[in-house]
Amino acid sequence: MSKINYLTLLFCSILLVVACNKDDDNPPEIFPPIDETAYQLSIGDFPQPDLPADNPLTVQGVHLGKMLFYEQKLSKDGTQSCASCHRQLDGFSDTLKFSIGVEKLPGKRQAMPIFNMAWHSNEFFWDGRANLLRDQALMPIQDPLEMNETLENVVAKLSDEKTYRDQFSRAFGSPEVTSEKMALAMEQFMLSIVSHDSKYDQFLAGEVELTESEQRGKELFETEYNPFFPQFSGADCAHCHGGINFENDQYMNNGLDMDADLANDIGREEVTKDAADKGKFKVPSLRNVAVTPPYMHDGRFKTLEEVIDHYNEGIQESATADVTVLNSA
Repeated sequence: MSKINYLTLLFCSILLVVACNKDDDNPPEIFPPIDETAYQLSIGDFPQPDLPADNPLTVQGVHLGKMLFYEQKLSKDGTQSCASCHRQLDGFSDTLKFSIGVEKLPGKRQAMPIFNMAWHSNEFFWDGRANLLRDQALMPIQDPLEMNETLENVVAKLSDEKTYRDQFSRAFGSPEVTSEKMALAMEQFMLSIVSHDSKYDQFLAGEVELTESEQRGKELFETEYNPFFPQFSGADCAHCHGGINFENDQYMNNGLDMDADLANDIGREEVTKDAADKGKFKVPSLRNVAVTPPYMHDGRFKTLEEVIDHYNEGIQESATADVTVLNSA
């Protein structure tokens, strides 16, 4: 072998070794495959919910949504998550009148409880400004009074975490983090939060008995108001808070304020631009109501006794009010 050929061969060998070492130092990132195992929703005796066909619940999707729900990186300063204002201990709600955001500013309305969302079919938030649950999921992140962060920054922060790249891959088949995938995952997690095993449910199943006081309360709750025969009259609560989820999927004005005072918060009208919706707010479920004070969209009532007093004798007349004073005390 000539000297020139030998040197050429030696040089090529060195290049090959260097190239191999370079590849060894930066191996390609390997991600777990997609796992489409269906999530089994526990619903007790509830009817089957109408879940979104384009976002089926999976074990990995729900898990990713839960990770995001409790992730403080979703906020501007890394101090708050969705769970900060929707604590499981409090029925996934906030016991403050108005939640305090990262800028130490209060929100405009009381934080609504998050459970049994799978049975809500008329938009989300008190005024229904979010059409789907996936739309609702991203709004608090961008709200200046809440997390005050941009979706671009959140995507960048999560993309830096291999844990999240892996989980996005398991849930959606790709490690790429996007706000659209975030919304779908959080929708899946919130749809998985179900309340179906209260004492009332156990009573319906024949497993427990109600106390005398509870039974009397049930009768008053379910019986219509009868001004002509007070002795047979009920409190007429079930018209608005009926069914297995104790709500009616409507927006109503429950007489909290006079017309002049409704300018402070026009409610559903702000979304629909329909004057007939002035002062109307989403009728909430009464499940877990004992652990989700304060009450009403503005948290004005601290106790359930105050709520009952309002419906008994505190209703204010307005053009769009859906209720009237019972005067049944």
